[in-house]
Amino acid sequence: MPGIVGLITKRPRDWAEPQLQRMVDALRHESFYEAGTWIDESLGVYVGWVARKNSFGDAMPLRNETGDIVLTFSGEEFPEPGTASRLKQNGHGVEPGGPGHLVHLYEENQNFLSGLNGRFHGLLVDRTGATATLFNDRYGMHRLYFHEANDAFYFAAEAKAILAVRPELRAADAQSVGEFISCGSILEDRTLFKNIHSLPSGSAWIFRGGALEQKNRYFQPKQWEQQEPLDSESYYEQLREVFSRNLPRYFNGREQVGMTVTGGMDTRMIMAWRKPARNSLPCYTFGGMFRDCEDVLVARKVAKICEQPHTVISVGDDYLARFPQYAERSMYISEGSVDISRTSDLYVSEQARQIAPVKVVGTYGSEIIRQAVMFKPMEPMPGLFHPEVLKSVRQAAVTFAAIRRAHPTTFAAFLQSPWHHHGVLALEQTHLTVRSPYLDNDFVQTVYRAPKPVAGDIDIRLRLIRDGNSALGSIPSDRGIGGDPGRLFAAASRGLLEFTFKAEYAYDYGMPQWLAQIDHAFSRLHLERLFLGRHKLLHYRLWFSNALSGYVREILLDPRALSRPYVERKALETVVRGHVNGNRNYTSEIHKLISLELVHRLFLDGN
Repeated sequence: MPGIVGLITKRPRDWAEPQLQRMVDALRHESFYEAGTWIDESLGVYVGWVARKNSFGDAMPLRNETGDIVLTFSGEEFPEPGTASRLKQNGHGVEPGGPGHLVHLYEENQNFLSGLNGRFHGLLVDRTGATATLFNDRYGMHRLYFHEANDAFYFAAEAKAILAVRPELRAADAQSVGEFISCGSILEDRTLFKNIHSLPSGSAWIFRGGALEQKNRYFQPKQWEQQEPLDSESYYEQLREVFSRNLPRYFNGREQVGMTVTGGMDTRMIMAWRKPARNSLPCYTFGGMFRDCEDVLVARKVAKICEQPHTVISVGDDYLARFPQYAERSMYISEGSVDISRTSDLYVSEQARQIAPVKVVGTYGSEIIRQAVMFKPMEPMPGLFHPEVLKSVRQAAVTFAAIRRAHPTTFAAFLQSPWHHHGVLALEQTHLTVRSPYLDNDFVQTVYRAPKPVAGDIDIRLRLIRDGNSALGSIPSDRGIGGDPGRLFAAASRGLLEFTFKAEYAYDYGMPQWLAQIDHAFSRLHLERLFLGRHKLLHYRLWFSNALSGYVREILLDPRALSRPYVERKALETVVRGHVNGNRNYTSEIHKLISLELVHRLFLDGN
């Protein structure tokens, strides 16, 4: 994933510079990346960067006119309209649409970080003050890892860049392994690796003389938690005004923007208020191999009403044929922050880049607006993992319970989003720039002022869609929600969609063991054709016992996998053989087991 890397040290250049180059090389995943380095030996600063060509973070570093302010920046920032013009009037040379305004904002106000809007991280060097400030966005979404050694402070957009120069850190953190098994995510700014951590959200850490001087936070969620709630109508009007006013900035820039359209309401709310000119916004939806799912069916209607081109990117036989390569690649890029069930995100992102290098998504919409919880701790299969590992698994549930006591919007925006969504975002941003208006500062700040929900309240997103585009408001979602309330058979249609949604889950991921045996006995009838593909595009239960069965056996019955200290060998063999034979369902267990095994092979073996 594009980002910055580097080290800050008092040691000489001939020791530090080769390490910097190895760190940069560790992030050069694609041929369309640009990379470079910048060094100030007197300050002990060694920084490098990797960026997609022509992206917002291309052409680093940024300098002011005198050259005493140097900024290395990765990610995107969405300034207030007119910022570039205002800075030009003040005598600064700034091109609109790029990051050049950032160094000049610092010149005007050294607390400029608190006013930035976007997902980013960077290193700002002030040669006049002889300081370097390492920072990230207020949500911690554009992740930055760090390691504090005796002789240097290391930082990198990917942990593997630190591992490239500090191989002694190639050891798994037991608490993080337990959280990965239980939650599918690693919590509290930890990583899978001992002594490598994520920079806390809203950080501005100051270095002087090659050493860390202050660990500051320029933003804390409590600043928004203390706002007074609004009444229902005032809240709606303010949310609508903020969303419609700030949405256009997420479609600006020098690169073509594409839009992922789903059957849900979050992407439709964007389309309702974006109001793009005809054929100006390429749209696409991800589809499966059995039939057009509800996402595709609804998205086509949305694109047609908005008069935009629409493409279906299918996950089918081509993906399955190359799954082993994509699985390994996804675990290498995400570094264990997501399991292989999300491997398809890497595959579809490659296809989406051919449509447009920038992707606007509805991700975080329901999480922020409705405080939807997207993950929770799960107890693993009894007897599969070693008792010592289970201690960490149970501790993960305790940690999660403590985290859930946070303000609901704080949990959604500042905890769930950077921890649970990071792995998928890392896969996507390997090929694309990903933007979501639902993490806009003004928007999230407004959501904190929501009145307490009342049973029976209409989903505020439905009202926003109808006010933005009444035609889009007439289409029910993929779950049958919304649409024209007077439509004949609306309730029956919604009931059927809800039934097929739950039936597909029960037939696929959630199939109990007794039903798996019955399904296996009648496998020649191909009952899956009745259920699969109506709502979901990924069908790993079926794939792991058919097209991918050889891969599952090859990875998990390998002597290396069977001898891992965290897993019980006999239980692992039972999982593989039962699922591959088709009379058991261990889909979730196989996701975790293959992911952990690939992490071991890629990062931990041969330390």
